[in-house]
Amino acid sequence: MTDLILTEIADGIATVTLNRPEAMNALSKALRHRLYEVMTALDADDGVRAVILTGAGTRAFTAGLDLKELGSQEGALGAANAEGADENPVKAIESCRKPVIGAINGVAITGGFEVALACDVLIASSNARFADTHARVGVVPGWGLSQKLSRMIGISRAKELSFTGNFLDAATAERWGLVNRVVAPESLLAEARRLAADMASVDPAFLAGYKRLIDEGYAASFGEGLAIEHRQSSAANSAVRPAELEARRAAVQARGRTQG
Repeated sequence: MTDLILTEIADGIATVTLNRPEAMNALSKALRHRLYEVMTALDADDGVRAVILTGAGTRAFTAGLDLKELGSQEGALGAANAEGADENPVKAIESCRKPVIGAINGVAITGGFEVALACDVLIASSNARFADTHARVGVVPGWGLSQKLSRMIGISRAKELSFTGNFLDAATAERWGLVNRVVAPESLLAEARRLAADMASVDPAFLAGYKRLIDEGYAASFGEGLAIEHRQSSAANSAVRPAELEARRAAVQARGRTQG
């Protein structure tokens, strides 16, 4: 039986590949559960410091929930949306304490779009495309798209995508701030690994705390976010020793010189 998820770990970076290319990496129940298991295991693995999530082949990151499977099982759609934290792959991605980079190699449609939005950073192939077809199939999003997308690209742009179901090409996605950058298909994983290596070079405990701080503040109001930052910085920064700070400052300066 073909593995639904391929996982490769090298130099502290885990590359996780959704592996149903014959079905455009559609999220069957088995694939959703396996993705949850893999992301949970990587979160607990101290040897992993960053994660790349991508899809097999060149056509699709993931086409979203497997509608053929859902259409053959009464109540399956409701069950998929009701999946708890111990079942929901999107929650598992969001809860991962390591940075998760989405390497979007093809289409990310509806539930697949929601999987992409669960990642911390998105790098897109030039042939990547995004679409929210929830309205066209008559299904209400349950993995966060209705709230996340407007916060990322603005409410009017989000409404345009969600009310039409039209595809958003990679170049426009970059211009709108949905993806960080667009690269040639053959360069996608190399670019994702380069970025992951940069993140993996930061102290993992600090990075996990910083990710949590950003996410908690993003989910709150601006004023509440500032208060969260103030509380955490006051507690953490008082414990920093001057000698440690000086050593880190020198390392930052040396690294900056190599970046020109």
